[in-house]
Amino acid sequence: MTRGIKIRIARAGEIEDVLEFWAFAAEGKSISDDLPGVRRLIDRDPDALLVADLDGEIVGTVIAGWDGWRCHLYRLAVHPAHRRRGIARMLLEEAERRFVEYGGRRGDAMVLDDNALAHHAWRAAGYARESHWSRWTKRLAAATMAE
Repeated sequence: MTRGIKIRIARAGEIEDVLEFWAFAAEGKSISDDLPGVRRLIDRDPDALLVADLDGEIVGTVIAGWDGWRCHLYRLAVHPAHRRRGIARMLLEEAERRFVEYGGRRGDAMVLDDNALAHHAWRAAGYARESHWSRWTKRLAAATMAE
């Protein structure tokens, strides 16, 4: 099913390709889904953005951020034509492997409440919603895009 898929670190020169991929394959849009946002991510943590590569084409992504305290997962997305083939699982396994290597103890994921397809994928990967937590946010800078 996952023949030919390679999980690798995104390259700085691929930022526009990643943004184009997210616009097509990811649910919702993040405040950081722009050139400066992804560039800052790669500059700050060059290993955080993982891509599933099939013959030079990005068919999946996940951001695996480690802040020294927690293991955060964002922007898990798989190209619609390649879903249900184990690509999300491969991405998460690589992210989790890295987290364990760093000393991480628990991964957490930001998942849209109304994205039922994502809920299924996360549950299948062994993650569970914790109903006793809520995400609290505050915009720190003016953004050019809507959340």
